[in-house]
Formats: sequence, structure tokens, C-alpha cells
Amino acid sequence: MSSLPTIGHFINGQCVPSSGERCSDVFNPATGAVSAKVGLASHADVDVAVATAQAAFPAWAAQPPLRRARVMFRFKELIEQNRDKLAAMITNEHGKVFTDAKGEVVRGLEVAEFASGIPQLLKGEYTEQISRGIDAWTMRQPLGVCTGITPFNFPVMVPMWMFPMAIACGNTFVLKPSERDPSASLLLAELLKEAGLPDGVFNVVQGDKVAVDALLDHPDVKAVSFVGSTPIAEYIYATGCAKGKRVQALGGAKNHMVVMPDADLEQTVDALMGAAYGSAGERCMAISVAVAVGDVGDKLMAALAPRVRELKINQGMDLAAEMGPVVTQQHKDKILAYIDDGVAAGAQLAVDGRNFTLPGHERGFFMAGTLFDHVTPDMKIYKEEIFGPVLCVVRVPDFAAALALVNRHEFGNGTAIFTRDGNTAREYTSRVQVGMVGVNVPIPVPMAFHSFGGWKRSLFGDHHAHGPEAVRFYTKQKAVTQRWPASIAAGAEFAMPTMK
Repeated sequence: MSSLPTIGHFINGQCVPSSGERCSDVFNPATGAVSAKVGLASHADVDVAVATAQAAFPAWAAQPPLRRARVMFRFKELIEQNRDKLAAMITNEHGKVFTDAKGEVVRGLEVAEFASGIPQLLKGEYTEQISRGIDAWTMRQPLGVCTGITPFNFPVMVPMWMFPMAIACGNTFVLKPSERDPSASLLLAELLKEAGLPDGVFNVVQGDKVAVDALLDHPDVKAVSFVGSTPIAEYIYATGCAKGKRVQALGGAKNHMVVMPDADLEQTVDALMGAAYGSAGERCMAISVAVAVGDVGDKLMAALAPRVRELKINQGMDLAAEMGPVVTQQHKDKILAYIDDGVAAGAQLAVDGRNFTLPGHERGFFMAGTLFDHVTPDMKIYKEEIFGPVLCVVRVPDFAAALALVNRHEFGNGTAIFTRDGNTAREYTSRVQVGMVGVNVPIPVPMAFHSFGGWKRSLFGDHHAHGPEAVRFYTKQKAVTQRWPASIAAGAEFAMPTMK
């Protein structure tokens, strides 16, 4: 019998084991060792979680928005108090360095902070006297049971892009986190309970595709939020919509940074290092393509290649580390296959990160940074999302070619341009077909009071994540038109009502 701990679900205010025998290994990426088992939810587990959330919905929806806001405010305080504990959980199961994990926690709690203002955000519109003796107004009301299906690369931040806003709007929630790094989800659930959230309002089911399909099929689930790869996002969107659910599904990315000849080279290289190799490239907003415009290519490569070779790679709890391991051996093998394909396709491998081994952590899922030059748009390493520490440099003759290159790509999640010229920046931000754009900002993730989302095959659905868009996604609008007997004229009216 295994002595490893087994990670279960959180349903109706308490941790519960999975009802079935299926489970999955949870690894420490720095050592390669299995650190725990996670129980994978059955259909029965999902049914219990959804039924619990459905039962809790009427009372929670009836709470005044200010009371819901106070729970979120207290939750935000508890996240701050437990930031290091959450960050250590992330590092130990995902592999990203501790400083990066702490930043992830902060970007999550900012959404809880924004959700604390829900009384203002839920205010409708009112028009007095739209016609004689008639007033009209709108209100936003919660949907019911909502669910979030979240990826391995941000086990705290991405769930917190979803459930704080959903819960603050009056919904109940079932979270299905990644089975690769599930522990943080349970701590979030416990902190919500400590903050005063009633039992049943927030639930966690660990699992795989079985749990996902059960949530998509369940008639009491009204809305589905997803972040992950594009093929799965398409599946989630199509399946959820076919079942009559409201769906937002954020998919893959291939984010370009356009480097103009007038860019500050030192700042550009600093930005590329962090944006391409931070979190070992396992970010949907990572820069994976640098577009060198004009004669800047040689200078950029001369400055960039030594920096990539000198990356400080170590286990994530080493505070001097700049990059940790990738999440699993399977994911590492996938990244290595992409690098092999790039070499075979004729790209120039300027820095090869395939054969890196960290002394003392030989079984860990480590690799070093990889840098390709002279990548062309027909290559697989350009077209597909690698999701690892691999940066491709594409050379183009001018701004027009750079803009056309970015706009032709099937993904439109994030992009950046580095330049000193205001007109160039203005033209780029106006004409680029991408949802999130940075000017001398390499990772333009909007703050919590704006909304996050890409274009093209990076987003399926009508609403972006968090910010004002989240209020619209997690509520439905109701319009009320009212008058009183004293203002009603005698007799039936058969014509279309108009203002009088």
C-alpha cells in the first residue's frame, strides 16, 4: 500500500475522498519523484458537487452584494497572509521559481480585490419617465452553478480569474483544477471557508476528462470558463454551447515581440529573457517569437545568445534561480521533439537547451533555454505553441512585413512592440489583429479591473476574463418597465406601444 498522501475533493465545506479508485501521480518537477496521488472524480463525484452548489445557490444569490463583497475582501486578506504557503505549493508541484509563484498569487488576489467592489459593478441603469407615468431600469442577476476548468501553468491565478467574480455576482462554483498541481485548489477552498463563505458555494472536484465531460453534460451547470490549449478550448466551447451553456474558452497562443531598429537593445533583451524563459516558457502570454525588423537581427542575436546560455537554472525554491524545471517528463519530451523538428527544418540553433542536467537533480524535469535564429513562417516551431523555454527569431525587412506576419498567424492572444517611435507604436496597436498589446511591455496582461482575452483562435466565446467582462459573463440582464394604475388610461391598446 502506498504511503503517499492522496489529494481529494472539497465539497460542501469539507475535504472528501474520491468515490472511485482512479487516481493520478503528482510529481515534484525538481526531483522527478511522485509526491502525492490525486483522486480522479467520477460522474458521481461531479453530481454531488453540482447538487451541493445548486442547493446553496438560492440563499447565496439572495445575499446583498455588500455581504458577498465583504467575504471577498476577507478572502483577499487571507490570500495575502498565506501568499508564501500558496507559492511554495505552486513551486513544489509546477516547478516555477518561488518568486514567480508569489507573483502569480498576487495577480490572483487582485481579482478578489476587484470583486470586493461588486456592489458598484452590479448597479443597473435607470430611466425615469420613459413615457408618461412609466419608468424603466435594468438589473443583473446571477446564473446559478458556474464551473471553471483550469490549466497546470497557473494553479492559483487562473482559478482566481474565475471564481471570485462568479461568487461575488451571486453564483455558486465548481472548480476542476489541473490534476498535475491540485494542492493549491484545496487551500483556496479552505481560505474561502475561513473568510465566511457558506458551505456549498465553492466546491472543488479533482479529475481528468471524465470530470470535464460530466460538468459539460450536467444540466444544472449554467456557465463554463476554461483556459488551456486551443484544441481543448474548441471542444469545451462546442460541447458546452451544444448543451445550452454560456461558455468562455481561452485557447493557445504564439505571441510575437516586434523589435524595431530604434528599440533600446538592452531593454529589449531584458524583456525577451523574462518573457520567453520565465516560468520555463509555460505561460499563455510568453513571448515565443521575436520579430527582428531591418538590420536589428544580428545585434539582437549577439546580445541575446550569451544571456540565454547564462540563465540561472535551479530548483524553484532557490531564490537566485531564474528558471526551474518544466512540469512533467511528458511535457519535457514534447518540447524536445519541437526542438528536434526545428533543427530538421533548417532553423539555426543558436543555443541548444536539450542536454541540460542539474547536478543533484538528475531525475528532475530540467532543460535549459533554447534559441533559434532564421526561423521561417512555414516551420512547425513557428506555427505551433511549444509552451516551453524556446524562443524563435524571425527576420523581416520592415514594419509592414512584421505587421503582416503577426496578423497572418492563427493565434491572436498577446503581442508587443519595442520602439522609441510613437507613430510606429500607434500604427501597430491600431492595426495588429491581437487581443492584448504591449508597447515596450513584453507581457501585456491587463490588470484585474480590465479584462483578459485574445482574438482569433485564442478565444472562443463572447466575453473576456475578469474585469468588467466577467460581470457580464457571470450574470444575465433583466429589463423592467413599470407603471402604476393611476397613470394607466382606460381601454385596451392594440397598436405597438410607443412613447407618448
